Amino acid sequence: MVAFAANSLLCRAALGGGHADPASFTALRLLGGAAVLGLLARGRGSVAGRASPWGPAVALFAYAAGFSFAYTRISAATGALLLFAAVQLTMNGAGLLRGERPRPLEWAGLALALTGLVVLARPGLARPDPRGAFLMLVAGVAWGLYSLRGRTAAHAVATNAASFALALPLAIVAVTAAALLGSLRVSSVGVSLALASGVVASGLGYAVWYLALRGLTATRAAIVQLAVPPLAAAGAVVFLGESVSRRLLAASVLILGGIALAVGARRPTTSRC
Repeated sequence: MVAFAANSLLCRAALGGGHADPASFTALRLLGGAAVLGLLARGRGSVAGRASPWGPAVALFAYAAGFSFAYTRISAATGALLLFAAVQLTMNGAGLLRGERPRPLEWAGLALALTGLVVLARPGLARPDPRGAFLMLVAGVAWGLYSLRGRTAAHAVATNAASFALALPLAIVAVTAAALLGSLRVSSVGVSLALASGVVASGLGYAVWYLALRGLTATRAAIVQLAVPPLAAAGAVVFLGESVSRRLLAASVLILGGIALAVGARRPTTSRC
């Protein structure tokens, strides 16, 4: 979750500071992730399979691109709420369709954590830009689908490496379109921020997340990700100079408390319906 929060900080620093355009940031982020994951997969001698599916790659690109483009049109608070609301609906909905039945404490934890998200994002809820909101919702659904796919991956590193590599051609198309439209711009600072996002926060972070997903239900995996907004907000205070507010502290307590409540409500392994 720390890695995912770092992605938000790096993206804000690059796009908000005018160091990169969304298409360039997305492409460089995917390139960095593909490189480090490819090296890790080769070092471990693991393979993703003879025919790597395009589905996860499309979901990954949709998330990365939607995330970057949305943050040029809407506030960070609104984006966090929209993104993780979409993740919750996608992953919890999929879990229910697959027969998962969350316990009452898990539902209570989810409600508490979502309340914290609303508290955290409330200042940015006034009439968000429709296009930005739509892009962030797409990003949230895509990330939920990508995470669900990761729960069944036999080789987490190799699977991620294949997805990042297959997403690169889609990113190149986006960069080409940006160049034709005259919106392409990236500085050395932007390149550094995007590659840091790809290599460390995305490549290494996603590899660890895929390993963790194998021990989580879809419901718990969705709820755990609610830790990202308060972590990102705290990081913005430390690294971007934003001020600490009572609202941030209250939201963090609600979100992290809800996660602890939901994750701690373990279903007995011997029970059957």
